[in-house]
Amino acid sequence: MDFFSGDLLFRIPALLIALTFHEYAHARMAYAWGDPTAKLAGRLTLNPLSHLDPIGLLMLWIARFGWAKPVPINPRNFKDYRKGLFWVSLAGPGMNLLLGLAATFLLLIFGYPGSYYTAIMQNILLYNVYLAVFNIIPLPPLDGSKILSALLPASALSFYYKIEPYGPFILILLLFLGLLSFILVPLANVIINLFIYLASFFI
Repeated sequence: MDFFSGDLLFRIPALLIALTFHEYAHARMAYAWGDPTAKLAGRLTLNPLSHLDPIGLLMLWIARFGWAKPVPINPRNFKDYRKGLFWVSLAGPGMNLLLGLAATFLLLIFGYPGSYYTAIMQNILLYNVYLAVFNIIPLPPLDGSKILSALLPASALSFYYKIEPYGPFILILLLFLGLLSFILVPLANVIINLFIYLASFFI
């Protein structure tokens, strides 16, 4: 079943939840590590209007490739620069995976075929998992690039910084050639099947 082919009433709530909680998690984690930049910018909120980029939302809906407005952070305010950068970058995809897992439990407990509730939960699961997988790709400006830079030893950072400016172009090329699906779909399917197994085990 193609869960992305549902009605707008099913997809829009799932998109809003996935994007809003993703950006909120970045802002909350940055604040926890000592950086008030996102809070001062009004981004430490679950109000979707504070986070959404209209073009990014449209692209995610149409092409499964999209974005929200990046949360502004200043890593110099972190208590520990590298640890702070790692956890703040991981917070967004991590939140999406938690939401996907929660949606799986709710889907298996309360869902039944053909219901509005089931369609919403299916889309919440799919969009959150795909958004998480997409964002952990280690190419700028995605979260995965910051996670990788926080983990790399100092000896490898100089090389990484040299190729970093080309990250967005590589990402666009992968999208244009349709190669992103070869990365996203298998990994997303593994995660979804794992969530279903875990939920089935505990329910």
